Amino acid sequence: MNILSIDIGGTHVKIRVPNDPEKRQFESGPTLTPRMMVDGVKKLCVGWKFDAVSIGIPAPIKNNRPLHDPANLGKGWTDFDYDTDFGVPVKILNDAAMQAVGSYKSGKMLFLGLGTGLGSCFIVGNQILPMELAHLPYKNGKSFEDYVGLRGLERLGKKKWRKSVADVIEILSAALIPDEVILGGGNSANLKELPVGCRLGDNANAFEGGFRLWEKAWENAVPLYHDATPPAKS
Repeated sequence: MNILSIDIGGTHVKIRVPNDPEKRQFESGPTLTPRMMVDGVKKLCVGWKFDAVSIGIPAPIKNNRPLHDPANLGKGWTDFDYDTDFGVPVKILNDAAMQAVGSYKSGKMLFLGLGTGLGSCFIVGNQILPMELAHLPYKNGKSFEDYVGLRGLERLGKKKWRKSVADVIEILSAALIPDEVILGGGNSANLKELPVGCRLGDNANAFEGGFRLWEKAWENAVPLYHDATPPAKS
């Protein structure tokens, strides 16, 4: 069974299939609609065969579709018929959660994506619990995202930003008691050293997460996929 894994970000749409190590991509941006995304993916995936699709979208997901349009993309994501347009079953997950699935090894894992904002997901024994921790109040009337997202990095500078990252990890770890914390997102590269109990992720793990979503071990991972029937094995 071949899965097309799609990772949608604010600057690029990236795609891969498991039997080809090549990553293909095209630009996204604030005007990107789901129709443009599908058309762009179809143009890029010439020569690839796939039985199902996994899509990571930077928005909260419920019942296999975004709850609202992504902040940094265009309109129309909530009501789009992804299955019909791709012609195969589609599973949709928050982009941070998809990278978390690809990073998971065992036990209780907290994923934190240090990017433009703060992506978050908790996984326990292959059960995926997407979270929206970014906008919780932190201090001085600001949220976690205001301190450890891109705005925080630009406002505080790297030294103070790193201290904020360590503080936020300590707070969330005390509340959730994970066995390990995975730090993903592009800004994780700005960390000089990792806090205790942390492991660096990799953006490429989003593709692996997309592949895993259709494996038997993950098929009941989240109650989101009532309209995404697993494809028949060829």
